[in-house]
Amino acid sequence: MKAFVTGANGFTGSHLVKALEQQGNSVVGLVRKSSNLERLSDCKVQLVYGDITDRDALQSAMTGVDTVFHTAAYVELGLVDAIQMERVNVEGTRAVMEAAQSSGVSKVVYCSTIGVLGDTKGQVVDETFQRTQADFSSAYDRTKYQAQQIVDEFAAQGLPVVSVLPSGIFGADDPHFGPVMQQFLKGRLKLWAGGDRVTGIVHVDDLVAAMILAVEKGKPGEHYIISAGDLTTREMFNLLSQETGIPAPSEAPKSIVRLAGNLLDPIGHLLKWQPPLSRERVHYIYDRCVRVDATKARQELGWQPRSVPETLREIVGTMKANL
Repeated sequence: MKAFVTGANGFTGSHLVKALEQQGNSVVGLVRKSSNLERLSDCKVQLVYGDITDRDALQSAMTGVDTVFHTAAYVELGLVDAIQMERVNVEGTRAVMEAAQSSGVSKVVYCSTIGVLGDTKGQVVDETFQRTQADFSSAYDRTKYQAQQIVDEFAAQGLPVVSVLPSGIFGADDPHFGPVMQQFLKGRLKLWAGGDRVTGIVHVDDLVAAMILAVEKGKPGEHYIISAGDLTTREMFNLLSQETGIPAPSEAPKSIVRLAGNLLDPIGHLLKWQPPLSRERVHYIYDRCVRVDATKARQELGWQPRSVPETLREIVGTMKANL
């Protein structure tokens, strides 16, 4: 198989490139000229430089390609450039789907998110769930939902595209929760917010495995939730504490956290600074809960992920070895 991967230097994209190469596939990767390519240092991937909205670059990169994996995305909560996020997540997805359609590739796998389901208010849902949340929790929530709508439109037109909807993607090199875990392992994480917040978890390599399985077994137009399960932040830190002997962080009072988010939000806007807490981040901590059931991926794709405890233990082991 010759595969094309957008966002090849990113967290998920780089793990996908490595897995595809290990299976003997030829890989073309789209990156920007400003991209940090450290994650791809040991890969043979053929790099194509271009913007995700550059249809000519995309069309050229897909020449002779069998499968397209679209993983590129602007992922951030808090104070973001909403216009740039829409350009990357929405218009970029449209450009990739158009180029794939014109190139006549045999399969497209789109990396979406369980966030497109909206706030399920703690209800465990599967792919048949219809979003009930009328508004959007963030620019990321909105743009990924819009991108999914575009993908579904192309699927209805006959593009052989499969959507995978991962929950929280974890790994030793995770750019989001990874730094938090590193602080914990160094004994520096004394305080945390939102112990009752439920987080869905999937190991990045298990997500990659699901994406590759989707090429062979995924049905065009279908959505597949990719999650090993979920647990609360309190349960997560207790598990990590049992594994390492490091005390779990204390919980910050909710009222203080909300006040901090309200205070830091305007300061961040004024100084063009991403504060550790903002109104949007606080909303995700306390007011939004998406829970999912990944049975369909297990049954139809034959997906067999690590369990949540196994995922966390493996990441901790890798991080401890690297510290």
